[in-house]
Amino acid sequence: MKRLRNPNLSKYDAPLKIQFTKGFSDFKRGKLTNPYNQNTMQAREWTRGFNTSYFQTLEKVKHNEARRGSEKIHAR
Repeated sequence: MKRLRNPNLSKYDAPLKIQFTKGFSDFKRGKLTNPYNQNTMQAREWTRGFNTSYFQTLEKVKHNEARRGSEKIHAR
């Protein structure tokens, strides 16, 4: 039996996990440009993954600075 495709979805709508994961890994690799066309769901998912990776990294940095004491890091 052939499965019918949802008429409300286009070929660019799914699977969005791929774009999220690509944005997540692109931040860690230092690739700062979005490879997808603007104003598409793919671009928004890539940006969401990129931002998620950024904020997770920021939390790690804040935690490590608070643990070690920022005077040692920022001392002149």
